[in-house]
Amino acid sequence: MGDRNNEGKILVYTGNGKGKTTASFGLAARALGRDMKVIILQFIKSPEYTYGEKIALEKLGAQVYQLGIGFTWTKTPEEHRAALKSAWEKAKEAVQSGKYDLIVLDELNNALSIDTFPIDDVLPLEEVIHTLANKPAKTHLVVTGRDAKPEMKEIADLVSVIEEEKHYYQDGVDAIYGIEY
Repeated sequence: MGDRNNEGKILVYTGNGKGKTTASFGLAARALGRDMKVIILQFIKSPEYTYGEKIALEKLGAQVYQLGIGFTWTKTPEEHRAALKSAWEKAKEAVQSGKYDLIVLDELNNALSIDTFPIDDVLPLEEVIHTLANKPAKTHLVVTGRDAKPEMKEIADLVSVIEEEKHYYQDGVDAIYGIEY
């Protein structure tokens, strides 16, 4: 049976509430504190913007890549499709490499749930699920984002659904420096 505490796990943080990325980055900080090799690949966030968590986690030793080009309504479908294809190739390479103890695939669930333009040829769900399910034995994966597909939940060892009960956005408060970015 082996030592189940040494097996890499697949953790999924999903739901409509704030805190999915934050939870995954807290886990990354914990792993870095234990001298684990960490890579974070962000599927939607663009390198055009600077995020506090990227700065902090890089200082701690994580590799952080913002591979997206922003929200789906900010660029053309062709631009998004090209970014998603490139992001998935980089993610697949990281997962299959066996070089990392922890891989965070931030907003992958969001990317997989895009339905305003076709994505299955550039981010094929079946290939994503197969790749993640067949990761190296000791590699831990964290997948974040709303609308996790049932197939993603099925391969996960842990699924946390973060639900919103109350949010200051409803009172017209914009993103807060140091809290959202």
